[in-house]
Amino acid sequence: MAEFGALSLVPPLFAIGLAIITRKAVLSLFLGVWSGGVIYTGGVGLGQTFDWIAAAVGESTFHAQILIFTLLLGSAVAMIWQLGGSHAVRDWAIARLDTRRKVGIVTWLLGILLFFDDYANTAVVGSTMRDVSDHLRISREKLSYLVDSTAAPVATLGISSWVAFQLSMIESGYEATGLAASEVPDAFAVFLRSIPYNTYAILAVAMVGIVVLSGRDYGEMLTAERRATTTGEVTREDARPMQDVAAELGEPNVENPKLLAFFLPIGVLIAVTLGTALYTGYSPDASLYDTIVDADYAVALIFGSFGMVASTYGIGITTGRLSLGESVDTTIDGFGLMLTAVTILVLAWSIGNVVEALGTGEYVGRIAGQVLDPALLPVVVLFTGAFIAFSTGSSWGTMGIVTPIAVPVAWDLTGGHAMVAAVVGSVFSGAIFGDHASPISDTTVLSATFTGADLVDHVRTQLYYAVTVVIVAAALLLVWGVTRVNPWLLLPVGVVTLTGLVYGLSSLDARRRGIEPTETDGDRPGRALDETDG
Repeated sequence: MAEFGALSLVPPLFAIGLAIITRKAVLSLFLGVWSGGVIYTGGVGLGQTFDWIAAAVGESTFHAQILIFTLLLGSAVAMIWQLGGSHAVRDWAIARLDTRRKVGIVTWLLGILLFFDDYANTAVVGSTMRDVSDHLRISREKLSYLVDSTAAPVATLGISSWVAFQLSMIESGYEATGLAASEVPDAFAVFLRSIPYNTYAILAVAMVGIVVLSGRDYGEMLTAERRATTTGEVTREDARPMQDVAAELGEPNVENPKLLAFFLPIGVLIAVTLGTALYTGYSPDASLYDTIVDADYAVALIFGSFGMVASTYGIGITTGRLSLGESVDTTIDGFGLMLTAVTILVLAWSIGNVVEALGTGEYVGRIAGQVLDPALLPVVVLFTGAFIAFSTGSSWGTMGIVTPIAVPVAWDLTGGHAMVAAVVGSVFSGAIFGDHASPISDTTVLSATFTGADLVDHVRTQLYYAVTVVIVAAALLLVWGVTRVNPWLLLPVGVVTLTGLVYGLSSLDARRRGIEPTETDGDRPGRALDETDG
């Protein structure tokens, strides 16, 4: 394969930069893929561009499965809307969640509880909380941040599809060390030991809690929140929400909507997804651990979302609210809700094909591997993973590139499993931060989709918080590298530091704008939308 060197960075960085400047995600991603085709072929590159786009779906079963899952969820969202389920849960929640803080806390806790898969997490939490957050004038940017910053981080800390993949990468890394099998620790034991070094994920979840409980914001998130609270506009005037159910489907013609139309489909999604995952991983002699690790989570998500749609058909027919024909029409309309998300996902995956063909990940990893100071290694791994994830939009791709390299490097430098655990946690942290900062990440796209936010607005507002967290996370890893203090003792220091930064930065930003730092304080309920708000 030809060596493209620094040129391999151009397509992803061009696409990301253009998306942030123009706020036109689809155009920016396509031009990024096209620029890769020009570099790869040394010519116009259009033929190669469309080959990569086609391959993003046609050569990846996993990608096709995620598209099916996304489209089925769009159908379920449309069915729940037409059955009045969204209105029922909104009315139910409004009666109980009467302040912005309560909505934020429930969103945060739901994100933590649904730890088994980040895609299902964003779908359930985003769909559940969108209407009630709109009612209390919480910006879609804020909601998408709350959802995105609990989904993937939480998935790296419990038993999930993320952990199952990372376990295989840990095993690959140890294979590269040349150690005898008797000297290689259990991959799950290494993962457990790596948890306190996964500083970005842990602190990102903590940051959500700090922001929610304090009622303070800064940067572009403060702008978005003031717009929402003062005008009732939960999205920017010229924003392009990834999903706008009301605009696409109109108001449902249902009197006395029932909570069953919302909670039953959500319950079916969770139950069928978990049940199918355990079924696909089961074998007669398998332990629970092996069952979870060997599960096919993509298949489980498809069955879960299909069961969700089927349950809405059952509700519609048995209650007489939707006929079979009306349900089919609504299903097709639901597919349409997801067309923007599907388009961006395919183009984001196409960028992944570009960087694979150009060797972007290997180039960055090789450059970063030249820094061999053991004390700095976790921080180097963190930012290497962050840059690769930011450039490629793939956390799993980042883990696949970095972990098998970082594990043997850590072992060669120190000869100890503690450093291996540290770099495993750092890979997770870097991959998730890069995802949170990148508009070409599939998890970022889906977070914006299920909360109905503009993708680029979501990234721009979240970036302030993500950068704050990663700086603190890197500082903790650096302190550990120098002192080798118990990493669990550093995490409370990180939480306290983040709390101080949130209060300090929000006060500075508010003073600069000439407003009160608690203008959007969570103790005070937001004014509900009324007919005059349009």
